[in-house]
Amino acid sequence: MSPKRGALAGLRVLDISSFLAAPQVATFLGDFGADVVKVEPPSGEALRRIGASRNGESLVWAMVSRNKRVITCDLNRSEGRDILRGLVAEVHVLVHNYSPAMLGRWNCTWEQLRAINPALVMVSVSPYGHTGPLADRPGAGTMAEAFAGLTHMTGEADGPPMLTSIPLGDTLTGIFGLIGALVACYGRDVNGLGGQHVDVSMYEPVLTLMGSTLAAWDPDGDDPPPARFGSRLETGVPRNIYRTSDNRYLCLSGTTDRQVERILALTGRDSPEDQAKFARMADRLAHNDELDALVADWIAQRPLDEAVTIFVEARIPVAPVHDLPGLLADAQVQARSSVTMVAHEVLGSVPMATPAPILSETPGAIAHPGAPIGAHNAEVYAELLGWDADRLAQARSDGLV
Repeated sequence: MSPKRGALAGLRVLDISSFLAAPQVATFLGDFGADVVKVEPPSGEALRRIGASRNGESLVWAMVSRNKRVITCDLNRSEGRDILRGLVAEVHVLVHNYSPAMLGRWNCTWEQLRAINPALVMVSVSPYGHTGPLADRPGAGTMAEAFAGLTHMTGEADGPPMLTSIPLGDTLTGIFGLIGALVACYGRDVNGLGGQHVDVSMYEPVLTLMGSTLAAWDPDGDDPPPARFGSRLETGVPRNIYRTSDNRYLCLSGTTDRQVERILALTGRDSPEDQAKFARMADRLAHNDELDALVADWIAQRPLDEAVTIFVEARIPVAPVHDLPGLLADAQVQARSSVTMVAHEVLGSVPMATPAPILSETPGAIAHPGAPIGAHNAEVYAELLGWDADRLAQARSDGLV
């Protein structure tokens, strides 16, 4: 970890969540110095046994549980929930992804836990939020992407809707949970507002991504709602993924009048006729297919590096479409150390995204990947609950931890 204290040093977080979305809330807090205690069942969380693995160890667990102290506790037993309530009294933030119904059965609702710790910030992550008719419906980030309309907007215009190839909904939920936790902590610690319940649905962060699309549609008007358009935008051209002569791809988005003027000049298509069709936004939208095709043809005659260089010199936003090897080899990624190689005793070296954004004085860092089951039982239970070795041994003997 960075030799300096993290920006969130002193913030104590209890993570009793599972799988991918909710645990990332605590992961991001831990990246910037919070003391995160991760609770999993005595047999280990399910995430240890699903997803990509190497040498029998889960790569996703190593990533999501980085920087966390790991303890075990059987929350399905009443004694385990007693332990949970004791831990809640000692922390500043609780992160979970249990349904309202489950919390009610456990006697661990927001109201009940707030009575134990009035300063608690409780971050609840669920597919549809803790209110409304779908509050107890199970789901995941994939459902959130579909439910919020992103899947409908993804894919070719004449093809079916498509899911993203990454767990976008899950990680986006983690980011929004992080924002909610920090806002609530600021309100508590600076403005004296006390604890708060942060209700993070998984579909509403995706809906935020849809903000410009949503705002551009008039539900009371006669125009049809927006539809998927491949990698293009109906309201801006040229904007697409283009194949180069060396069978690689670049991404280009130069949709303003001045950008299009420079594109027409460098492609040799700036005759008066071309200017009349493409120079102004309203005119080129009527000829968007033609403009997109001429840009595609020009790019297809040049290798990637040459085309990118030309567009950069013309001040047109452009980027290569990196695969992972290309990304790690990119000079910009290397200069900013955007990817950290994290050592793991079983997995070897694991590439992980370096915590972002970069803080000048207290940058985030990855101290260690996810720890073995119960690795920190002794120190955490002694520190937070005052257990001695005999009390821990008894809990182990009872199968409680």
